[in-house]
Amino acid sequence: MNQDRTTGTPRRLPVQKRSLERFERLLDACAELLDEVGYSALTTKEVARRADVPIGTLYQFFSDREGLVGALAARNLESFLGRVTERLEREAPDGIAGMVEVTVDEFVAMRRTITGFGVVDFGAAGQDHTLEPGRDNNTAVAGQLRALTASLTGVEDDAELELALRVALECADGVLQLAFRTHPQGDPQLIAECKRVLNSYLNDRIQSLALRQQAR
Repeated sequence: MNQDRTTGTPRRLPVQKRSLERFERLLDACAELLDEVGYSALTTKEVARRADVPIGTLYQFFSDREGLVGALAARNLESFLGRVTERLEREAPDGIAGMVEVTVDEFVAMRRTITGFGVVDFGAAGQDHTLEPGRDNNTAVAGQLRALTASLTGVEDDAELELALRVALECADGVLQLAFRTHPQGDPQLIAECKRVLNSYLNDRIQSLALRQQAR
């Protein structure tokens, strides 16, 4: 993907109710078709037809297929962060283990139930800059999780925390992909192993970051 373009950003955001409804229908149709035909066979023409929206209207919102998929990935990320935040606020889990449990469980739940999420969660496979042009997808997601993690753990929201989250996300991404390749609903043992890896790594890194920040 061309990293100079404003990846994942719609050409025009809807303002009026009718435009917003069309915008959401296009994203819904895109998600449905991703499940049915996959990313490589996805076309803007078929998305517009499925959404019952003129192709010209689609191009008012999105410059091309990649822009459409980027907007879907951004919607997925917004939904994921909202779900995680709501559960963390409601359940107030203790420590890193509770945060990991909620975060992994919500990702798995979305993978099992959200149309198109298995093809494009926070970025299409092979399209490393779906969310932001200057950062790969997992780095962009880590950036979104920094403030939330800092508030739960008491460490400072800084570049070291983002690096730790970036590594954690890479680990989670690999293990959870394996879990869903092994079983359509996600292999429970591999999901449990994912949580174990994240708990061990993040507990060590967060404690190290806290001690270093206290010593300043």
